Amino acid sequence: MGQNTLLAHLKSEAVLIDKVIADDLRSVTNVQLQEILGHALLSGGKRIRPLLTILSARLCRKKNFQDEKTKAGLYRLAISFEYLHAASLLHDDVIDHADVRRGRPAVNSVWGNTPAILAGDYLHSRAMYLAGTIGGEAILAQISTAAASMVEAEFIQMRSVITKDQSEESYFSVLEGKTAALISAACETGAMYAGEKGKKRAALKHYGRNLGLAFQIIDDLLDYLGDSNTTGKAVGNDFIEGKMTLPLISALKQSTNTDREMLASLLDNTPQERKKNLPEAGNIIAGCDGFVYAGKRAAKLIEEAATGLDLFQDSSEKEILLGLGQYVLKRNK
Repeated sequence: MGQNTLLAHLKSEAVLIDKVIADDLRSVTNVQLQEILGHALLSGGKRIRPLLTILSARLCRKKNFQDEKTKAGLYRLAISFEYLHAASLLHDDVIDHADVRRGRPAVNSVWGNTPAILAGDYLHSRAMYLAGTIGGEAILAQISTAAASMVEAEFIQMRSVITKDQSEESYFSVLEGKTAALISAACETGAMYAGEKGKKRAALKHYGRNLGLAFQIIDDLLDYLGDSNTTGKAVGNDFIEGKMTLPLISALKQSTNTDREMLASLLDNTPQERKKNLPEAGNIIAGCDGFVYAGKRAAKLIEEAATGLDLFQDSSEKEILLGLGQYVLKRNK
């Protein structure tokens, strides 16, 4: 599937998902909370996570998703993943003192930290309500586990910044919880809603995990190599914060003693010093093929994800899922 065709499909589905979100948010009675949620949720976005739930359910072909009641339930269940994702971003922006999110003022910079945190809490609660009432106990447990993994991963990442943990094992532990757990759950939940219990459900779970890991590796690459005007985020923020991402971990392993000492010295220094020396750090990482290494790891994960879909017959849903893997590798924001 060509990228233009894929993006056109994503856009058409995003419109439907946005309508479901807007309809659901009408249940919010507080004016300020409704305003904040509208700002946080209805300002664009490709809605990848809910789309994965919808595609995975359809791919299993065990229910008639043209039936209006079944289709409505699937879409309402799917938005729970967008709610959890948005909740994590609201909380992240407070923790990181972020001013901008997706090229727009972050909620905390407009309304303050307390409203941003409370809005995130609301979305988390609403996601669990939708999961439980629509998906039942098993799906609620699935989504709750993913949400808990996201929080645990943040603690692992905080610890790795303090200890300057340079192991890939620690890095991937963060990715497993921070990004892959929710995307994997989005795919598996679609299979569960469709009534799938066997190898196909496991294959979609694995596909989602690998897609999530690759997505975050590319995100970490864009933090160094992206254009802030395109990504909507400041370039180099991970290094400035002292986060040990895969390009940096690889460079620390492969660099000469002099370059390794330079990077280690900056990691021990202040964020201001790291910001000032960001171009030099980027040059060292590039010279050690840190960016190339990270890109190859992401490509391998997507290849494995695609292989897992061999269980399914050819369909438009399968083609879109395969296309999403390539989109993740090529994205620039």
